[in-house]
Amino acid sequence: MLIPHDTRIALDTVVDLVNTAPESEPPQDGAAAADGLPDVAALHAFAERHRISGVGRLDGRDLDAVRAVRRSFAEVFAARDPRAAADLVNRLVAAAGTTPQLTDHDGYDWHVHYFAPDASLADHLAADCGMALAFILVAGERERLRRCEAPDCGHAFVDLSRNRSRRYCSSRTCGNRLHVAAYRARRRQAAG
Repeated sequence: MLIPHDTRIALDTVVDLVNTAPESEPPQDGAAAADGLPDVAALHAFAERHRISGVGRLDGRDLDAVRAVRRSFAEVFAARDPRAAADLVNRLVAAAGTTPQLTDHDGYDWHVHYFAPDASLADHLAADCGMALAFILVAGERERLRRCEAPDCGHAFVDLSRNRSRRYCSSRTCGNRLHVAAYRARRRQAAG
């Protein structure tokens, strides 16, 4: 599946955003997982880490709005079928007031921004990341929007493997940990 660079960046951003939600992390020692966006400073760091352009001063309203967008993106990953996912994406993108425009800023070649020039961070994320998800749906690839199959992980990811066979958010962490555990269990069983 050929995915343009800016769409790939938006998909990485939406996955990281969804994975900041407490429900993406399993409870630790009986305590609920912490929110990955606990405050405005964390939101600002998220925007910087993802090199989101045009982010001005952020406040508590921005944090609440981005958390609402995050919930909507999580619903897209959990949608029961492509039609339900498309409905969710349509509502998200429409609410963001999309204004497609070509741009070539910050050393990037020409690409499309879908948000209005002075959009809030939440609208920026809803428009650009929502359109990236829309492209996945249009390509008939909704099954690539997944959650990690490791029993102690709930992270979202986009399976970009050629044969759509990826099962874990990370083969180095979750995948490797489960494979090692299965190997040890087989060894114990063989040893009697």
